[in-house]
Amino acid sequence: MMTRREFLKHSAVSAAAAWAAGCATGSGRAGGKIPIALELYSVRKECAQDTAGTIQAVAKMGYQGVEFAGFYNKDAKTLRKILDDCGLKCCGSHTPLPDLLGDKLQKTIEFNQTLGNKFLIVPGLPKDRTASRQAWLDTAKLFNELSDKVAPQGMRVGYHNHTIEFKPLDGELPWDTFFGNTKKEVIMQFDTGNAMHGGGDATVYLKKYPGRAVTVHCKPFSHAKPDALIGEDELPWKDIFHLCETIGNTEWYIVEYERPNVPALEAVEKCLQAMKQMGK
Repeated sequence: MMTRREFLKHSAVSAAAAWAAGCATGSGRAGGKIPIALELYSVRKECAQDTAGTIQAVAKMGYQGVEFAGFYNKDAKTLRKILDDCGLKCCGSHTPLPDLLGDKLQKTIEFNQTLGNKFLIVPGLPKDRTASRQAWLDTAKLFNELSDKVAPQGMRVGYHNHTIEFKPLDGELPWDTFFGNTKKEVIMQFDTGNAMHGGGDATVYLKKYPGRAVTVHCKPFSHAKPDALIGEDELPWKDIFHLCETIGNTEWYIVEYERPNVPALEAVEKCLQAMKQMGK
């Protein structure tokens, strides 16, 4: 029989192991799967025509959340009700940098708090902030400051890549200039397809910046088949998912897909099914 001290020691060790296992899943839940959301930019035309109906369709497909890229002239309470009625979570909003500056920051925070969103992701930067290594360093400093400003509200800022971040500039890749000089709290929203298009390998950067890929855009890329869906492309999804679920600290997979020759709602449903077939 265990003594009381031995029992308490054993319980503490078990609790620590369970906590570590939960962290390893990336979603903070022991043995839990990382939920899958849809980047609504993928269905932006449909959302503009019928926001509620489109989001309802996304929920019926089996998505667990959405990331906004625009709000379709709807106020936050209206959008939150649509999400609640569908049982969806808001896992992020693509937020233009000007909306995080000056007097606009507080309004942005309040809007996203109503949505239930804590991730403010900047989807791109103006040329004056990407023209040189120094410009990227200055932008990194700004993101550090913004991170400190939103932290008391339980929120985080982040940056979403396109392709320019993986083209050398002044002797360094902009991606490394930026994330090598930002706090760990600044989210690295890695877009797998965009990065591959620019020559950036997701597995390299998920390893290089562990714990920072809190949300990951799952976007396919294929040289041979431009219209390839997730699972039909050339990305090493097994390796990407493994890294997200071990060292990435990933809380959400976010599907993004856009091709002119594929109906948007049909395509994003196929992408979701492909991920489920891969065990996600």
